[in-house]
Amino acid sequence: MDNKKIVKDFYEVIVSENMLDKLSEYISEDCVFRIGEKTTFVGVDGMRQHLIALKKTYPDYTMKILRQYEEYDYVISEYIMRGTHKGEFVGITPTNKILEITGIDIDKVTSGKITEHSGAANTFETFLEHHLIRPV
Repeated sequence: MDNKKIVKDFYEVIVSENMLDKLSEYISEDCVFRIGEKTTFVGVDGMRQHLIALKKTYPDYTMKILRQYEEYDYVISEYIMRGTHKGEFVGITPTNKILEITGIDIDKVTSGKITEHSGAANTFETFLEHHLIRPV
């Protein structure tokens, strides 16, 4: 499988269908999250915890990859995440609304597994649009 296909399958199949038992087939034990210049070790277990937390907030969420670009070992994916807001998130009470969040993920793939993950989601814009937060 090429790197773009690995990343696409990870989000659209493994994440969307909550197949956490298959994480080790896609995520390296050495996987890190990158935020700016900082990296934080997550590994397979950290990724599992991250996805479990997301499913508590949006139990039915799915991801769809719209476009992908590849440069060396890095895959940049533009996505739409759709899910019903059924769990509290950063103090926001569940609304039972179907929310659509767009974003960009950047994943490094080494030897067929994701070894580095970073990205940005338009959560703020979605919350503002659905009146879950208000401008000050």
